[in-house]
Amino acid sequence: MLSFMIILYYLSSFIARISDLKITSIIFLVFLGISCTNSAHKPEVSDDRPNILLIVADDMAYSDLGCFGSEIRTPNIDQLAKEGLLFTQFHAGPQCAPSRAMLISGSDNHMAGVGRQDVPRDSKWYGQRGYERNLSDRIIPFPQLLQESGYFTCLSGKWHLGYDSISWPHLKGYDKSFGQLNGGGNHFLGLGLGVEGIDTISEWTLNGKTVLYPDGRYSTELHTENILNWIKENKETDDKPWYAFAAYSSPHWPLQVPDDWLDKYQGVYDSGYEQLKKNRFKALKEKGFIPKDLEMPDYATAIKPWNDLSDEEQKISSRKMELYAAMVENLDHHIGALRKELEAIGEWENTLVVFFSDNGAAHRDFYAHPERGAFLRTKYDNSYENMGKATSFISYGKEWAMSSMVPFKWHKTYATEGGMIVPAIISGKTVKARGVSKSYINIMDMAPSFLDLAGIDYDKIYKERKKPPMRGASILPLLSGELKEIHDDDKVFALEFNGSIFLKKGPWKLVNYQKPYHPDNFELFNIIEDPAEMKNLKDLESAKFNELLSDWNQHLAENKILLQDPEEAKKYNY
Repeated sequence: MLSFMIILYYLSSFIARISDLKITSIIFLVFLGISCTNSAHKPEVSDDRPNILLIVADDMAYSDLGCFGSEIRTPNIDQLAKEGLLFTQFHAGPQCAPSRAMLISGSDNHMAGVGRQDVPRDSKWYGQRGYERNLSDRIIPFPQLLQESGYFTCLSGKWHLGYDSISWPHLKGYDKSFGQLNGGGNHFLGLGLGVEGIDTISEWTLNGKTVLYPDGRYSTELHTENILNWIKENKETDDKPWYAFAAYSSPHWPLQVPDDWLDKYQGVYDSGYEQLKKNRFKALKEKGFIPKDLEMPDYATAIKPWNDLSDEEQKISSRKMELYAAMVENLDHHIGALRKELEAIGEWENTLVVFFSDNGAAHRDFYAHPERGAFLRTKYDNSYENMGKATSFISYGKEWAMSSMVPFKWHKTYATEGGMIVPAIISGKTVKARGVSKSYINIMDMAPSFLDLAGIDYDKIYKERKKPPMRGASILPLLSGELKEIHDDDKVFALEFNGSIFLKKGPWKLVNYQKPYHPDNFELFNIIEDPAEMKNLKDLESAKFNELLSDWNQHLAENKILLQDPEEAKKYNY
């Protein structure tokens, strides 16, 4: 079998030089799932360290899961919550790329080289420290350390951490990988977004080779299949402990589902986004995830009242949310299938399962954008009858996004709670604690936790390799029930991304999302008492404000953050 795969490899390389790339992608995807049952002997000494299954949803809102009080059916994810810990205060980054950079590095997004999602080549940021457009050499990606310690590692799904080959998954610690380089694309076809003028094709890399997306395959199903095939292959050959990253692109727009999922939520959202906000808000209170005395935040100035929409507008808008809900349930369905198959082959019991979203709900609608949607409008049909199919490009907009993030302020792209607080569940091996945890957890805590679980001494490694320490901390003592809190009130978490800024210290949060950046625009909130960030305490708590502002200035200097000036903000449409 090994000889056969070597022959296939060289054959595909030869074909790549003489024919269309699409043929190459087919060949790679054919042997992607081949199981090398006779190609190697199992190791003589067993390595019984826990497996790690990381599942990340893309743009999922805080209250979308049944276990968070949603009307969307998510029985498989809910079951994980019953068997482990549900986190009500898990924080990621405000957008996809910084979240993934902090995840893989355990450190600040600028330290990882992702100070901007896409750095314009004619901007002052291009080529500067912290804005490399690829993962920087200042960090050691945790999958690389797992791989070096004897773990089998694999990824299928969204990568979004650099277009250049030096930053592809196969060089960052993944034995097997099928990674999307773009921030988004069609869930059935190889179409890109075209928003930058050159990303008209969805770019993928398979184990270090560029390939085209296999048209007709639904992304969530394909990534589940890839992960399972690779885990089975590892079990039948080396039988190493494994780390698998199911980097799903669902429910990121375009809102698309297989035909038999299109009408699963028909009529459910006909009462509108304001009613959804009330329902979700009530459910979160009943579960105790938000304060009982918290008042409903008022978004009246940010959204158009549902009753002001015409009948046709309401019909289209509710259809968008129906499709979004179907995507979430479909994702849950495939997570259930992943679990069922891993249980069947004996690979579930010794596995830590981590699930979360990469940021808050998405509000953008590139299809409707006058300039950036030009390409999309030539490729897609958004008529009502076609909504949700592979040839439509639907987004649900800020109204549904804000209602799904209630009571938190705003949504994706902002460093407010609405952009960064996400649903999270950790279950399985080593999780002795049960129920709901209100401990503050940051996405940077994941890397040190995984290394801790694998018995890897990062403190020794980073000193030997002359790299900075991670900024996150292992949460294993919390999972075991040994501790209730990992971070004390003196711990500082800070982030800047595209001019949106936050700094958290204990219950206090400093935030600035006004653009262009100006220091006078900082606000101060107590997010324990006021998670909706409605009561600016900048003047009432001036001593605390100045303390956090000093912490921010230190973070700004340490990370060499470049803040945009008014002219650049105008030029790049921030």
